[in-house]
Amino acid sequence: MQMEKVRERAKKLGVKSARMKKEDLIRAIQKAEGNYPCFGTAVDCCDQSVCCWRDDCLKE
Repeated sequence: MQMEKVRERAKKLGVKSARMKKEDLIRAIQKAEGNYPCFGTAVDCCDQSVCCWRDDCLKE
């Protein structure tokens, strides 16, 4: 997902996105949504098959 889209999503949730790296911002969004902030931490596999960040996360 493009950083602009990530920032838009953060804004809708009231998450401040200034000067945050994409990975940190996505984790903040995950936390604000009530999910575990795990973006970019999976090693080889991920059990969160319905996560909207999955494709970007596993590319890392």
